[in-house]
Amino acid sequence: MRLRPTALAVLTAALCFSAQARPPIAAPAAPAAPPGAQDGIHAETGVQRGSVRAASARASSVFTLDDAFGRIQDTHPDLRLFGNQRSVLEAERDIAAQKPAYVAGAAIDNTLGTGALSGTKAAEVTLTLASVFERGGKLDARRAFAQSRIDALAVDREGRRLDLLAETARRYLAVVAEQRRIELAEFDIAQRKRAVAAARVRLEAGASPESGLLTAQAQLARAELDRSRAQRALLAARQFLAALWGERDPGFAAVAGDPFALPQVQDATALASLLERNPELTRFVDQRRIAESRVRLAQTQSKADVDWQVGLRRQQENGDFGFVASVSMPLGAAARAQPGIRGAQAELALLETEREAKGLSLYSTLVEAQGRYRLGALETERLKQDVLPRLERAEKAAEYAYRAGAISYLELALLQAESVAVRRQRLDAALDAQLALIEIQRLTGEPFLAAATAPAGATP
Repeated sequence: MRLRPTALAVLTAALCFSAQARPPIAAPAAPAAPPGAQDGIHAETGVQRGSVRAASARASSVFTLDDAFGRIQDTHPDLRLFGNQRSVLEAERDIAAQKPAYVAGAAIDNTLGTGALSGTKAAEVTLTLASVFERGGKLDARRAFAQSRIDALAVDREGRRLDLLAETARRYLAVVAEQRRIELAEFDIAQRKRAVAAARVRLEAGASPESGLLTAQAQLARAELDRSRAQRALLAARQFLAALWGERDPGFAAVAGDPFALPQVQDATALASLLERNPELTRFVDQRRIAESRVRLAQTQSKADVDWQVGLRRQQENGDFGFVASVSMPLGAAARAQPGIRGAQAELALLETEREAKGLSLYSTLVEAQGRYRLGALETERLKQDVLPRLERAEKAAEYAYRAGAISYLELALLQAESVAVRRQRLDAALDAQLALIEIQRLTGEPFLAAATAPAGATP
């Protein structure tokens, strides 16, 4: 199976990254970290500051999903493995294409015996040339069987390649997710700082007890803890992504991508028609060819081969030469070949059942992924359109009311927590939709490009 020339970009659209997309900010440095810690490398790792700065300089450019795909296809051993397997199968094909060997022989009769046969006076020397005459097209059947295995290797490689690209997209999405969680933590820290400042003003004015300020400071500390946790998670996600191409120290810091850009996808019925391109199904076409070749190879065994031998015999006694020849053929070859033929035919029939079962499994996975995607996209859009605007207005009103002494800090804190929770819910819904989209594209091989008007930077 050969995919379109755009096969490399099939999964690129999984995160809907566009050239205009605003790259998410890199993880900000923790307050106590040394210079260069914005890459997620902290003082307690024991790395010298100079090497940290060098790593930061190397990772200054924004990393893209295409960059990750390129590294996977260039370096991943699973893909290089197929080249070695092809060499093995080609060698087996060359062996299968060989005809039966010629066998040269020599025999001495009537020598070193007793009486008249003592010594070599009555010896007979025979020189022979022998081989096997194959019947039933065995050579062509062996050659076709070996070639069918080579042809199937290309589909297996394509299936493995798409699986690797899908895994790369998922790990890349995890990095994007942690970058967005850092942005969300920064948003929470900013609003908590405003609350601390307002609580201090009210305390100094005698309008609020000290507990209000202490509570606001505690909430700020929790928000900073969330940021530190996200920074560590970002470092782990970057290392997990880079491990796909064998890097121990990721050579990038920030990655580009907007998880909130969710394109329209077709309904399940339309997507199901694209499943036929899935390598997990197309491999059955090649497996069927292999099974058919195995049936033909088994059928050739019903015709026995003929062993032949020709040669010259010389009698030492009188110096005369004579031509000798012999042929032999085993009997009952057709009956002995029947079990092998039945087994090969049963294996061929089994493939049809396996393909049907695999088709049902893939369709079930596709329907589930398509449902998850639509649910996630709907939740993401409704939260953006209906919930967040009202919460933003409520936040501004609550902060003003708190400064004016109209509400308590508890009411303000609850509203701030709700604001962060809704933003986190929207991010989680978008990420779940993106994971479902990656699975849809892995199953169908169909790229879904975001509209040109898709927002590059959504509200965290």
